Amino acid sequence: MIIFGVDIRIYFLLFMVYSIAGWFMEVICKLIQYKRFINRGFLIGPYCPIYGYGALLITFLLKKYTEDPIALFVMSILICGILEYITSYLMEKLFKARWWDYSNRKFNLNGRICLGTIIPFGILGMLIMYVFNPLILEGLEKLPENWLNILSISLFLVYIIDNVISLTVVTYIKTAEKVVLKDSDNTEELTKKVKEILKQKSILHRRLVNAYPKLEAVKIKIKQKKEEIKRQVQEQNRERRKKAENLKNKKFIKNKENKKL
Repeated sequence: MIIFGVDIRIYFLLFMVYSIAGWFMEVICKLIQYKRFINRGFLIGPYCPIYGYGALLITFLLKKYTEDPIALFVMSILICGILEYITSYLMEKLFKARWWDYSNRKFNLNGRICLGTIIPFGILGMLIMYVFNPLILEGLEKLPENWLNILSISLFLVYIIDNVISLTVVTYIKTAEKVVLKDSDNTEELTKKVKEILKQKSILHRRLVNAYPKLEAVKIKIKQKKEEIKRQVQEQNRERRKKAENLKNKKFIKNKENKKL
């Protein structure tokens, strides 16, 4: 099927290839970090769509930069950084949970992205445009029409079903938060109780907790932030009153001394 001069079957398969490759990369990184297998990603299957979307954005938007490797490197960082930031923001707003947090790393932006994680995107962007795309697209374009249809339609159906099921599982986090919200007064306690509820549900809910060990409920953060600001304002007001009283006392003593003279 050709849309705007693009065979969407081929580019959907390209999306799946990079999503699966991204999943493998995430699994290997977490295997090194936690010394155990973790099925990464929001979805049940072995793919991380954010990598697929990033690869497609690079493929479609950065063709004109292939003659300039430096520009391609910088633009890849920019595109993938924006994609990661927006994904983190939307997922937090939709599901009331922080899925990853780079706040403890240097040169981070609101804990959603950091320099140490977006620099590799520049390298990946160059590999995609100079190495992987030519090989993968050439291979996909050689597929017989029947195989192309079977693969693209089958994977698309699996992907859609996976999204529906996973969305139902992820959405349960909001329900779990509502259950424990009245009994929890801080982020750590809320997160712990939400995870406990998820672990008592199905294997899919437990997988989600394992996939994101640093999953953190954020609903209370807003309340905590307001309380923190309120405390800071109160402390500042107390300091101002103390300074005003001290100044008033000094003036009183000075006036008293002047009267004696």
